Amino acid sequence: MCGRYATTTNPGKLAVELDAVDETGSENDSSDTGFANYNVAPTNRVLTVVERHEHGHPDDDPKLRLRRMRWGLIPVWTKAAEPGIPEKGKPLFNARADRAATAPSFRDAVKYRRCLVPMDGWYEWLVEPDATKKGKVAKQPYFMANADGSRLYMAGLWSVWRDKSLENADPLLSCTILTTDAVGDLTRIHDRMPLVMPRAHWDAWLDPDHPAPAELLETPTPDVVSAIVARPVSQLVNSVRNNGPELLDAVTN
Repeated sequence: MCGRYATTTNPGKLAVELDAVDETGSENDSSDTGFANYNVAPTNRVLTVVERHEHGHPDDDPKLRLRRMRWGLIPVWTKAAEPGIPEKGKPLFNARADRAATAPSFRDAVKYRRCLVPMDGWYEWLVEPDATKKGKVAKQPYFMANADGSRLYMAGLWSVWRDKSLENADPLLSCTILTTDAVGDLTRIHDRMPLVMPRAHWDAWLDPDHPAPAELLETPTPDVVSAIVARPVSQLVNSVRNNGPELLDAVTN
């Protein structure tokens, strides 16, 4: 699964790097510190990459666009708890890649609303018997990231929710991160992992006009994650109140 991750991506710089339209409203801020989040959690507004046509011009070539979305997909049929606010439901921050195409909450998004979620890496907890407390378990957090520090892009799905009872209601964009069986060395930490989307598959994955090829939802081969290493990190990450670069520092088990 993927329930916590870190990102230091500056949307303005990323837009230039990807030749994308920055729709986050941050294109004039060149600093990195304001965008760093070392403990991203569900319901946070997160950076995503989509490919869409210009509004009202469906025949024009689609362009890459950077958007902020709520992490935790809100299906379009969700009712409003109060004006403009969706009812709370199951926290759909992850979706199983092998089931998403048939799951009611995700199947429409699999067809036409797919995205990428950029991150520096993600956290997972290794659960083992506690050597100091008989019958108890210990949970050691690990940070999974590319050994060279390069950015990862995870496959995601997104949705647009509006309160249908309101005229001209503002849209609420939300997303989920797809997960798959862990492969390679990552299996020693957890049996699930976010679905890494290699650059070679971006065009097919982000295509707004065609469904995703089924093979892109399959468990990747170990070579796709061969550059990812797992390092033990501090228990500080257990609390979402903690948020700083020290969360990524390796610790000795």
